[in-house]
Formats: sequence, C-alpha cells, structure tokens
Amino acid sequence: MEEYIVSARKYRPMSFDTVVGQTALTTTLKNAVKSGKLAHAYLFCGPRGVGKTTCARIFAKAINCQHPTQEGEACNECESCQSFNEQRSYNIFELDAASNNGVEHIKTLMEQTYIPPQVGKYKVFIIDEVHMLSTAAFNAFLKTLEEPPAHVIFVLATTEKHKILPTIISRCQIYDFERMSVQNIVNHLKMVAEKEGVAYEEEALNVIAEKADGGMRDALSVFDQAVSFCQGDVTYAKVIEDLNVLDAENYFKIIDLSLENRVADVMLCLNDILSRGFDGGNLINGMGKHVRNVMMAKDPKTLPLLEVSDKQRQAYQEQAQKCDSKFLYAALKLINQCDVSYRQSSNKRLLVELTLIQIAQITQADDDAAGAGRRPGRLKTLFKQLIASTQSKPASQVAGTESVKLPTSAEKAKAAANVEAINTPSTKTFAGSGQLAAVRRLKIGALGPSFKSQETPQKVDPPVAEPLTTGGQQVAQQENFSQEQLMAQWLGMCNRMTSNPEYKVLGMRMKNITPQITQFPHVEVVCSNQQLYDELNAVKERIQLTLSKGLANKELSLNLRLAEQSELKPILTPQQCLEELKKANPMVEKLCKTLKLDLA
Repeated sequence: MEEYIVSARKYRPMSFDTVVGQTALTTTLKNAVKSGKLAHAYLFCGPRGVGKTTCARIFAKAINCQHPTQEGEACNECESCQSFNEQRSYNIFELDAASNNGVEHIKTLMEQTYIPPQVGKYKVFIIDEVHMLSTAAFNAFLKTLEEPPAHVIFVLATTEKHKILPTIISRCQIYDFERMSVQNIVNHLKMVAEKEGVAYEEEALNVIAEKADGGMRDALSVFDQAVSFCQGDVTYAKVIEDLNVLDAENYFKIIDLSLENRVADVMLCLNDILSRGFDGGNLINGMGKHVRNVMMAKDPKTLPLLEVSDKQRQAYQEQAQKCDSKFLYAALKLINQCDVSYRQSSNKRLLVELTLIQIAQITQADDDAAGAGRRPGRLKTLFKQLIASTQSKPASQVAGTESVKLPTSAEKAKAAANVEAINTPSTKTFAGSGQLAAVRRLKIGALGPSFKSQETPQKVDPPVAEPLTTGGQQVAQQENFSQEQLMAQWLGMCNRMTSNPEYKVLGMRMKNITPQITQFPHVEVVCSNQQLYDELNAVKERIQLTLSKGLANKELSLNLRLAEQSELKPILTPQQCLEELKKANPMVEKLCKTLKLDLA
C-alpha cells in the first residue's frame, strides 16, 4: 500500500511561482536573487500557515542554485538543487527555536557559521519560531547576526513579531506575510481536488476556506478531513455536518421572518438551532457576519467584499433588495450589543431570544389600536400609551417648577417621613443645592419615575453656594466629622456620579481614592497622575460644596495634590490580592486548600 502523505506536505510549494497569496513578497525575493543583492539577515513575520518557512526554503534553494533562471527561480537540475530536493544538502540548516532556545544551542549554531559551503555560494540558517529564544540566547546571537561571515545568510521566521527584541529586528530585512483570502484558498483547494480526483461543490470549499481563517495549511488539513468523511465527494451538506457549522440558510430564514415581524416563528427557529447542539454565541456571531454581508450586497461597489461563492452572492443580493438600510444598521447594533454582553450573561439563551425579538420588531409599524401589551406585536403600543399618559400629567406635578401646588396640612403630615428621607445625606445628589431645593418642593404624586425621565438623562446644573436647609430652617454648618464619615460621604458622592453618564468614568476612578483629614476641617486628596488631577481640579468646587453639605460643615476645604513617587503603590491583580490575603490570614489559606478553591 502506498504511503499516505497529507495534502499540506504533498502539495507544499517548491518554487516562488507556486506560493499562494504572497505575490509582492515572492517578487521581491526573486528580484533579489536575480540582482545578487542579498541581505545577511531576513525576518519573515505573519500568522500560521501562510508560507513563511516554505518561502525561506525556496529562497535558500534559489540563492544556492548554480544555474538560476532569468526569473530568479532555481533550476532544479544542478547538484545544489538536487541535494536540496533529496534533503541531503549541507548548505541549509533548520533550527526549531521552540525546542532549541538556550545559549548553548546558539553557540553551536555560531560554530557552524565558520565552515564555508562545499557546494554553492551560501550557508543558509533558517530559525523557525525565533521568538521562543531566551533573552540570553538573543544577546548571544546579536553580534553574529549583525556581522556574519560573507557566506552566511540568516532567515528568521516568527508568528509573534512583538516578542522579538528590537535589537534583533533592526538587523534584519522584514517581510510581513498576509493572511490568505478566501478566494485564493478556494482556488488552491480546487487544484488539489482535481489532482486527487475528488469531486467537490464550490460552496463546500468556501466553508472550508472560511474555517481555515486565512491559513493555507489549516485549509488543507480541514480538506483532508472532509475528504475522509465524504469518501471522495465533498458536498456542502456533508461538510457543514462534519465541521459542525451552522447552515447559512438559517440566517437567511431568520432575517426573512424578522422582516415580516413573525416573532413566534423566529423563536421556533432559534429553538431548533439550539436543540441541534449549536451554541447561542456562535449563532450571534454568524448573524453578525450574515447581516454585514447583506449590507455589502446592497451596493454594487461593495459587492466584491463578499468572500462567498457565486450562488451565495446571488442569495445575498436577493435578500439585500428586501432589507432597508435602517433595518440592517439597527440589527447590527443589537447583535453587537448581544455579543458584548454574552459572556457576562447568566441566562445566555434569554439574552439571545431578546435580541432576536428586538430584531424582529425593527420594521414593525406603530399600532395605535388598543392592546393589552401581552403579545410581542403589542409591545410598542404599550410603551407608547404609558409614555403618553406620563406626559399628559398637569404641570403642577413637575418637580422644580414655580407653579407647584402647596400641600395641605393633612398632606404635610402624611409626607413628613418621606421628606425627612429625601433630606438625608445618603440621598443628596452631586448636582448641588439647586436641585435639592427642587426635590424638597416635590409633591408626593410626582415622586415616581416617568418613561421620559428614564429615556433622557437630566443635565446637571452647576451648584449654587447656599446653606443646607431642612424644613425651611437653616442648619448651623459647624459640626465635627470623623474620617469614617468623610469616607462615607465620599463614596456616596462617587456612586451618584457613576449614575450620571457625564461623570461615570471619573466617579469610578474616584472610588479608588481615600481622602484624608490633614488638619480639621481641611481635607487632602492625593492624585496618582496628572490627568486625574486635572479632571478633579475642574470640579473641585462642586466636590467641596457637596462634602460640606453632606458633613454639615461650611468651613471644610479641599486640597488636591499629585502623589510623590514613594506614595505610589503597585496595582495588584486579583490573584495577587488573594495571595496577600492568605499571608495576612492563615485561615483563608487553609480554607482554600481544604475546599480546593481558586480564582475563576
């Protein structure tokens, strides 16, 4: 029985012209071979499976060829080419830096550089996964890399360029390899299938190319797997079954149902998909890609951006004619929000269902007829009626207006407890006394939030420096306060700031600051960096006023300063915090060992 060789090895390119998807790089290398202008070190960077090591071998073979062609290719006939093809060449050395990453391995390599080639002009050293070398090995390699013997050429290959020392990068010519396009991969797979005598459907090869994510080696490996499963007849249905890929027809169906506002049918379709073992996250990702493709198909200029077969491109064009651009934009926004929240969600299925319901209601017309609001088709009617009823309230119920109707004696007695609760420090807002006075004039009937207030955040007005009052009586603001009271007011203010979109980020950063009483009633706030100092300085007066009212001391003053170097503490990771806690409390460490607890 003939020995089986995987397609990735069997159809590995042997010349520059057979390399797929790297035309610019191969042209540059061929021109360098033709002109004889060769550098002493090259660095090939790029993702896995795009031809870095393959191009390094072809390049090494071409520069040692005794009779290169006019295009810069090897002749495959001279002794040097024959020895390379038969894997017995002593002029080309390959080193796997992943397993030979020590100083001793680099020293052994450098000893080899002093021996001139027996056949050919150059000794070529190909170091694969060079980023795996240790720092000491890199440093030992520097001098030889910068000034190697005249007969030595280094070709370094890596998938993680950012891990290589800048001193190494500066000594090399850098070639960045690109990911393969879907069409290039499909064309190469067609060639392999024809040579192997394998029947195929173009849609099936497109699925394999998309699964490979730009890597030709991955595509050939998946192709071999599909050929084994399909027994020589690679069809679309068998490939999606073998690779556990969701059929694109499901996405077309969901969009068609959403355009018709058939929410129940969309839910049934989702249930069928999940019952077949597909993950909701994969469905959302596939939906995002599908809607993007439909959007690209609406304009003939963007149609070439679709990396699909001709049959699927036609299907996208047909659905694009049905979809309005506003629908596609809104659907993409909802899908993106679901994708961002999916990992943190405790009920992932419900999140996906809500997203699909919202997509199915994008094109739903507003229904003015009376409805109970129990069906998805009536949700818009329900919200519209509630908002309309809220907006139709008399102006006398709006907080902070001049035409507030004064409560009667009975109403005053009934609302005493609520008014006292409103005036407590825990409910004061960062807005200042202007809004606090408005809250005190608020009627009990207007305390509930409206849809209008929830929809549009209220703009915060600058505070007005006026004494804190309770029930119309001025409070003597000379009370003493402790560090604990100061910290409680500070955190309460930060929490209120985070509820305001304008101050959300600043409020979260202020939670990590601990204000200190330096000399009563003077408070000092230490800022860790200049940016935080500038942001706090812009609202310093408002912060001081808020703390002064919360602590009932009008003499309170706030001082900001930048932290000195000795005051800066490193930010600990959750794991480091746990280790510190274990050191401080041995019982925590014992509990973790007994219950085998660890951070998720």
